[in-house]
Amino acid sequence: MLVGYMRVSSDSDRQSTALQRDALLVAGVDERHLFEDKASGARNDRPGLAKALEFMVAGDCLVVWKLDRLGRSLSHLLTIVIGLREKGIGFRSLTEQMDTTTPQGELLLHLFGALAQYERALIQERVKAGISAAKRRGRHSGRPRALNTEKLESVLAALDSGTSKAAVCRAFGIPRSTLIDSLARVGWTGAK
Repeated sequence: MLVGYMRVSSDSDRQSTALQRDALLVAGVDERHLFEDKASGARNDRPGLAKALEFMVAGDCLVVWKLDRLGRSLSHLLTIVIGLREKGIGFRSLTEQMDTTTPQGELLLHLFGALAQYERALIQERVKAGISAAKRRGRHSGRPRALNTEKLESVLAALDSGTSKAAVCRAFGIPRSTLIDSLARVGWTGAK
């Protein structure tokens, strides 16, 4: 059985699934087996897609008008399509003429998998290069320290003079977890 999925990015009246619906009906999807969402592809909570995936059984085929209607990125699309394949469900995209129930479609799926893996490797490479370049310029990645050097010295002085950690947290307006992390970072073991 063919099951159709449609998605538009916005719930506004300007965007409609009519074009997708017409194409899916022409492709042989029964009107009763159409599922739709009006949400960004970046959202994970797409109830229409969830219902379509729940509705299908082995031997069925999920049909979309265009690949970008199903997944927000190549890796996300592959995750969905591979999940379908593991359940014995085929996948077709009308615009790209991709059909995983054919040997050519299966080959295309493998090529997409290799491209997604290559894309992930390139992203990791760019991130590492960016971090290295920032370090060379004296910048460090990650969240900025909650306590700057001056404030930390004042906190340590207060603790060394016998002020309790709770009082220091109240006086300096810092959470206890921040205080504990900062003390561990500088190796403070208690009053001298």
